[in-house]
Amino acid sequence: MDDDRPDVLLTGLLFYDLVLTGLGRPPTPGEEIWTAGMGCGPGGIANLAVAAARFGLRTSLATVFGDDFYAAYCREVLAGQEGVDLSPSRTAEGWHTPVTVSLATGHDRALVTHGQAPPYSQDALMGDPPAARTALVHLEAEPRAWLAKAAANGTRIYADVGWDPTREWSRDLLGQLALCHAFLPNEAEAMAYTRTGSATAALARLGELVPVAVVTRGGDGALAVDQSTGEYADVPALDLDVLDATGAGDVFGASFVAASLGGWPLEERLRFAVLAAGLSVRHHGGALAAPGWYGVDRWWRSLTDPALRRAYGFLADRLPADPGPPVAYAPVTPPAPRH
Repeated sequence: MDDDRPDVLLTGLLFYDLVLTGLGRPPTPGEEIWTAGMGCGPGGIANLAVAAARFGLRTSLATVFGDDFYAAYCREVLAGQEGVDLSPSRTAEGWHTPVTVSLATGHDRALVTHGQAPPYSQDALMGDPPAARTALVHLEAEPRAWLAKAAANGTRIYADVGWDPTREWSRDLLGQLALCHAFLPNEAEAMAYTRTGSATAALARLGELVPVAVVTRGGDGALAVDQSTGEYADVPALDLDVLDATGAGDVFGASFVAASLGGWPLEERLRFAVLAAGLSVRHHGGALAAPGWYGVDRWWRSLTDPALRRAYGFLADRLPADPGPPVAYAPVTPPAPRH
C-alpha cells in the first residue's frame, strides 16, 4: 500500500535572510567594508524545508508569513520553486516577516535580526498534527504539546537543540527525548546537557536516552550510535572551502533523515549528512545553499580522490538515476514579481 503521509513535518519561524560573504573580518564601528559576495533567500525553518524537499521528500511546513514583500518572495520560493506544502501555514496581517542580515567571516558569522514574535504559536499552527513519517524539530525548554501528539500518531521525531544563552543547560530538556527517535546536537551542546567532557562520552550518555544519537563536530566530522541496530559510526569532515556556514546544521539534519527513510546503514547515513552539510557551506547560506540530489551527484561524478571514492562508494547505488535539474542558489537580489 502506498504511504501518502508527508515524509517530513516541520514548524518554526521563517526569516528573510540577506547573507554577506567575503568580509575577511567583521567591520568596526564607523567603518564601511565592501563585500565580495551577497545572497538572499528564505531562512530559519526554511533551511530544513528546502534541504528536505531537494532530496525528494514530501515536505509539509507550518509557519507564519507576514503580509509583506519578503513573505511573498519566500512563499514563492518554498511552494513554487521547491514544492514545499504550505497548507498548514498562515498569513498574519499587519505582521512583518523577520529579516536577518548575516555577516559571514571565514568559518563563522554574525547575525543581526529585526522582527517580532509571531502571532501564532507552534501549537496553534499544528493543532492536531497530521500523521507524517518523520518530523524535524528544535527542542526548547518549554515542551510543545504538538510533539506528543505527533509521536502518538506514529511520527518519528528527529530533534536538535540550540545554544542555551542562560548557560544552565537544564536536564529537564533531555526528558523530551522520550518522544524522540533521534537526537542530533552539536558537540558543545551535547557535552553541556550531559555534563560530560568529550563528544564520545556525551554520545554514550545520549544513547541511553534515545534510539539514535548523533553528535556533530563541525570540522571534525560526526559521531553516531543506533541502539536499535547496535551500529556505531565515526566519520571525518570533508576538506571543502567554506563560503558561509549558515544553515549547515539544518542541511545535516535533513540529509540524515532522508538517508534514514531510505533504510541506509548508520555509517552511510552519517557520511551522507556530513557530505551534504559540507557541500552547503560552499554557497551563500540559508535555505538555498542545500545541495539536494543534484549537488551530491555532481560532487560524486567529479570525485577523483581514491580514498574518498572508496569511503563514499555507496553513493553509486544510492544516487537516483535522475538527480533532477540544477538547484537554484541564492540570488544577489530577489527577482521582480511576476505578473
